[in-house]
Amino acid sequence: MIKRLLKKKCQMLLAIAIASPAVLMAQDKVEANVGADLVSGYIWRGQDLGNISVQPSVSIGYKGFSLSAWGSVGFEKSDTKELDLTLGYGIGGFSVSVTDYWFNGGPGYFHYGAHDTNHTFEAQVGYDFGVLALNWYTNFAGNVGYKTNGERAYASYFSIEAPFRLGGLDWSACVGATPWENDFYNGGKSGFAVSEVGVKATKELKITESWTLPLFAQVIWNPATEGAYFVAGLSF
Repeated sequence: MIKRLLKKKCQMLLAIAIASPAVLMAQDKVEANVGADLVSGYIWRGQDLGNISVQPSVSIGYKGFSLSAWGSVGFEKSDTKELDLTLGYGIGGFSVSVTDYWFNGGPGYFHYGAHDTNHTFEAQVGYDFGVLALNWYTNFAGNVGYKTNGERAYASYFSIEAPFRLGGLDWSACVGATPWENDFYNGGKSGFAVSEVGVKATKELKITESWTLPLFAQVIWNPATEGAYFVAGLSF
């Protein structure tokens, strides 16, 4: 089942997911957003999870709390479909969230048994210092990942991201790693492993006086699997 997950999915990059979908400032009124990304490849935490994909999102937030839905659908019929639901809270630079990842190709959506589910429940905690953002993620229920001896691994992942501006573009550099043995990341590599080293550039394409279209390109390396990827996308 883990292999099926990895065949599917810096990313919520660094965008919605990039890491944390939690609202970072406590707003005084309800705010809602809807959007979609068109990406040339679906690379998540250094894992190759698909080719050209449409990734819609919708979120609603109030006083630091947020509820969001994010999905991915590939152009090829064989591509895995994904639906993620995230409940988060953020204030200042601090954020915390819980995400329910679900992928098709296995038990149906309403199967939640520990050994009979395609759901993975993940907790996140992080802090954005402005010049540096740190995030920690741990699978705590559902398909959590396993050790070589068959014990549940509660696969975890941590990332460091640094934004900067260069040559008139907005950039971000990120490094992500899994801290202990699990078969959830990197094709089952054991122990500590760096899963992602990436650099991303974003540019606003001016369509009209009041509408711009964000274009991004990202180079990603996965030292653990010796993978290398170059992806681009448009955010609507």
